Amino acid sequence: MRIGLQVPSFTWPGGPASLGPRLAEVGRTADEAGFASIWVMDHFFQIQYVGAIEEPMLEGYSALSYLAGATQWAKLGTLVTGVIYRYPGILVKTVTTLDVLSGGRAYFGIGAGWFEREAKGLGVPFPTVGERFERLEETLRIARQMWSGEVGPYPGKHYHLAETLNSPQALSKPHPPIMVGGMGEKKTLRLVAQYADACNLFAFAGKEVLRHKLDVLRRHCEDVGRDYGEIERTALGTVNLGPGGMTAEGVIEMCRELSAAGIQHLIFNMPNVHEIEPLETFGERIIPIVAEL
Repeated sequence: MRIGLQVPSFTWPGGPASLGPRLAEVGRTADEAGFASIWVMDHFFQIQYVGAIEEPMLEGYSALSYLAGATQWAKLGTLVTGVIYRYPGILVKTVTTLDVLSGGRAYFGIGAGWFEREAKGLGVPFPTVGERFERLEETLRIARQMWSGEVGPYPGKHYHLAETLNSPQALSKPHPPIMVGGMGEKKTLRLVAQYADACNLFAFAGKEVLRHKLDVLRRHCEDVGRDYGEIERTALGTVNLGPGGMTAEGVIEMCRELSAAGIQHLIFNMPNVHEIEPLETFGERIIPIVAEL
């Protein structure tokens, strides 16, 4: 099993002036500790599950580009980009740029989007859930076309591209891994089977739910003629490591259970990540053991 790090909150001591240096320190420490990946949310307002809406939030791809310069090995991605926020051709170009400048370390995390207040607050159209999924599928098709090297039109229902030119192309081959986030059985997991290289589920749902969702994904793969083993199975969880929180042994046991359920890449966010010590503990006491699962 691989371990990743998500950074969803920037409410750290020192205020805005300290965010750059502290984020670089978090990235370098996680990289050196052996985290396989580092992720940020693609939000512009803080989400209610993490903190108050007014709390600091950095734009995702700017933050990842900054982390690319502070790290050497960890892969980098958004967990995940809402499809409504950017035109697909521009989004693919943005992810390609991250991949090129990071030396081939980008993920392309994408989902249908859900945060209506954020969208309306910043003047972004927020269509129905059905239309958002239609736009998600078109975006996945556009990404595959642009990364294939094919330069031609894309005539979709919602998006119309006259020329899918993408130069330079990504360093990752055949392209940055495409991750579709979400646990919906009818639409989301079908899109994973049809277009993606990775799924992302919620660890808090528990091992039995995750096992069921992966069984659904396996059936979708059978329906579309896809090898289930090609898809990286990831999950996102939260751990507060330290006094009053989980122990290293507790985290290892959690990893063991989710690995048995079929998860290969477990991504953690940590409320106290800015303290740095939890990252060092992961590197010293958790990642080497979990790597054997």
